[in-house]
Amino acid sequence: MIRFEQVSVCYDGAPVPVLAGVDLTVPEGELCLLVGPSGAGKSTLLGTVSGLVPHFTGGTLRGRVTVAGRDTRTHKPRELADVVGTVGQDPLAHFVTDTVEDELAYGMESLGVPPATMRRRVEETLDLLGLAPLRDRPLATLSGGQQQRVAIGSVLTTHPKVLVLDEPTSALDPAAAEEVLAVLQRLVHDLGTTVLLAEHRLERVAQYADQVILLPAPGAAPVVGEPADIMAVSPVHPPVVGLGRLAGWSPLPLSVRDARRRAGPLRERLAPLTPPDGAPAPAAGPREPAPRSRGARLLRGAGRAAAPAVAAAAVDGLAVRHGHVDALRDIGLSVQGGETVALMGRNGAGKSTLLRTLVGMHRPARGSVHVGGAVPHRTGPRELLRHVGLVPQEPRDLLYADTVAAECAAADHDAGAAPGTCRGLVGELLPDVSDATHPRDLSEGQRLALALAVVLTARPPLILLDEPTRGLDYAAKARLVGILRDLAGRGHAIVLATHDVELAAELAHRVVILAEGEVVADGPTTEVVMSSPAFAPQVAKVLAPLPWLTVPQVRAALGEAS
Repeated sequence: MIRFEQVSVCYDGAPVPVLAGVDLTVPEGELCLLVGPSGAGKSTLLGTVSGLVPHFTGGTLRGRVTVAGRDTRTHKPRELADVVGTVGQDPLAHFVTDTVEDELAYGMESLGVPPATMRRRVEETLDLLGLAPLRDRPLATLSGGQQQRVAIGSVLTTHPKVLVLDEPTSALDPAAAEEVLAVLQRLVHDLGTTVLLAEHRLERVAQYADQVILLPAPGAAPVVGEPADIMAVSPVHPPVVGLGRLAGWSPLPLSVRDARRRAGPLRERLAPLTPPDGAPAPAAGPREPAPRSRGARLLRGAGRAAAPAVAAAAVDGLAVRHGHVDALRDIGLSVQGGETVALMGRNGAGKSTLLRTLVGMHRPARGSVHVGGAVPHRTGPRELLRHVGLVPQEPRDLLYADTVAAECAAADHDAGAAPGTCRGLVGELLPDVSDATHPRDLSEGQRLALALAVVLTARPPLILLDEPTRGLDYAAKARLVGILRDLAGRGHAIVLATHDVELAAELAHRVVILAEGEVVADGPTTEVVMSSPAFAPQVAKVLAPLPWLTVPQVRAALGEAS
């Protein structure tokens, strides 16, 4: 169905090709998973299938890509639209209409599908993806995860032979991600649809793949094989594979079910042991830890959060309305300096609204909000920056310069930080990005890391992050965890809204679960996630009822025991 023949792609000004030596076939009716570190060329490879590379992105494509017999060099994206359906990393860039139902119908209108068929397919897709209650909602009012489901649905309605998906579950809660993957499986198994998808959250998708394509590095030849074989050598792999490697299981498990069947002896070894804390205890005040990384040294040089005389964030009886919708109802939350809190819940539960309210973007309908003693919606931006900083879901909202170097220089100036502070943080999170790179040319994960560095440069006592691991590979996520732990150890309070249960298990002291705008759970991370099948990490599911959450916890305990 998809054939790559000695394909290479090089962008103007790039010292090396982003893709080289790609020679492989994706058979009809298979789900093929594309994995690799951030910046390895996954999005570029997907773009060659849809024709966006090079017709839209520019650059030089050598070799040949054919889809259902059509050569993408001679067929532009519009001439492939009836065969290939594409969903990129950014749903907003995908939309062309204003409401959910119109967006689902637009692709079919462009292809001349009869009205009666269009109506039936729209209804089917609304039900498949749980979008029926949102059918008349303006797209701009949806949460990031809801927008992602609409983007996927708008492609499904056209019934393409090939689906190309770039991180389709990155903004989805665990339940919604399972629903989307179940739909993809049904298309593959029942209709023979060919699915090629790139995803960093491999714990969600590895078990469903028929084959895996590993891109080890930019310009490196891909490695293709069975999922278990590729996961055995891949530098990026889900926690259940990491646990299998640690325990010496062969073949490696790809699902929690397979791992549980082999975990009996490991559970017996761990039963008498106590898990080490995955996150440091919240600091009573600022302290000076030994720097554990280059990022830690940079942060130490940049300074610490001031000792908070009051809670970093205090919310009492908060209600927020969006038009006629109650986005938040009677929210109570207190966050102390040195504490890391994970906000979790299904898409549209109110997590992003709560973060935006903490930076004054929404005026409370009832209740009170204070950050470091300031009332956000009554405080000017420059003064508020001394108390709180937000990394939004869409990092481009913070980026406006033409180069990475210019963004970093502006961040240093705005924060009053020493020159080079922001660039040092970028180097820690994105070691291979040059100063001259335009932020628009970065991947979604790279742009997010740049926005995070811009916010961290100001060293606000309260740091808010909305889906901070979206688009990040496991290595970049590990670097992010290290930096956030250093910040928490230095007295900064951190609140992150996330669907990444593995991140919450590794980093958070507390987990707060929201549903329909209300707090339904608030407690220590282990207590909350172990009691919730939807929000439990893979290791917790494999080793239950033992209270282990992460592979590093298990590795540390076994190392001490031996």
